[in-house]
Amino acid sequence: MKIQRVVLFLSAANLVLLAFQMAQLRAVSAESEPSILRGTGMEIVDTQGRMRAQLTLVPGDPNFKMPDGTTGYAETVIFRLITADGKPRVKLTTSDDGSGLMLLGDSDTTHTILQADGKETSLKLWNDEADQKIVKP
Repeated sequence: MKIQRVVLFLSAANLVLLAFQMAQLRAVSAESEPSILRGTGMEIVDTQGRMRAQLTLVPGDPNFKMPDGTTGYAETVIFRLITADGKPRVKLTTSDDGSGLMLLGDSDTTHTILQADGKETSLKLWNDEADQKIVKP
């Protein structure tokens, strides 16, 4: 008889706790005002965990030596679209100096660059045979 009272008491306590939990549940709904996601970068990965898109903020470096001999570059925002094998095929960049769009082909030597740098614009085309064409207004 004593065990039955304990079981009955525990069952009643469980029912009270369940009712308390159910009373605190709220309906899940989307916010009426969308919130803002803030950060210094973002990565989108596929189901295998491979990065497929990336948005990054690269800090400027006044001491960096460029291939053309000039030094320094401004803070830049870069958006990359990346293939399943990890190669970025689309790059969109912007900085205080200008912006650019790079489209890469099967190899790194096949690419197109549309660029607005300072007061100048250009379209640069390279194919796999190292042929290139530069179009400027």
